[in-house]
Amino acid sequence: MTPNTLRIALGLVLFGAAPAAITAFPQQAISDTHKPQAEQPAAMEMEEPTDAEQPSVMEESTDAEQPSAMEEPTDAEQPTASTEQSIAEIAAGDEDFEILTAAIEAAGLTEALSNSDLSITVFAPTDAAFEALPEGTLDELLLPENRDQLAQLLTYHVVDGEVRSTDLTSGEVDTLTGAPVTVMVGEEAVTINEANVVMADIEASNGVIHAIDSVLLPM
Repeated sequence: MTPNTLRIALGLVLFGAAPAAITAFPQQAISDTHKPQAEQPAAMEMEEPTDAEQPSVMEESTDAEQPSAMEEPTDAEQPTASTEQSIAEIAAGDEDFEILTAAIEAAGLTEALSNSDLSITVFAPTDAAFEALPEGTLDELLLPENRDQLAQLLTYHVVDGEVRSTDLTSGEVDTLTGAPVTVMVGEEAVTINEANVVMADIEASNGVIHAIDSVLLPM
């Protein structure tokens, strides 16, 4: 999906059409017939411990091997589930993105950000970032009559393609609104406009998320 196609799809959302589909190791009897009969009991006495020991050896190896063979695949498979989640699903499951999730829903972008065919980068404001907006701003944006304005603001946080922290370089990057954001890569920090990246490279099935500490406002 090209940037132009994505912008057209988002444009349908912004102008009131039906929501567009922009929407991480398993593995262990001896008898001597030439000896006198008097010695045979002794031989039998030596055989008895052997019979007694064999079950214990088998039981110990069985008890030791079975749990490790079954537990290791389970422990290794569980973390991979998160990589199957979309950007919208990851945001909805993170307590630091509760306000962002509410804004995505209010803007009608949940389906768009769940699209498995998408490949985007989202600079995601944390709850603290939204709470730092001037008093009343967030409540105003979440009103139904301001849905288009909210969608425009949110798409200003979205860049086409998956851009990981190792790919970021200083300069301007176009967002899906067409307006650019300014990226500054320093030795100890990365900023997007005036926002600091506080958590980078949150992998999703349809892109990557970088958490930021301020809401980006079009210049």
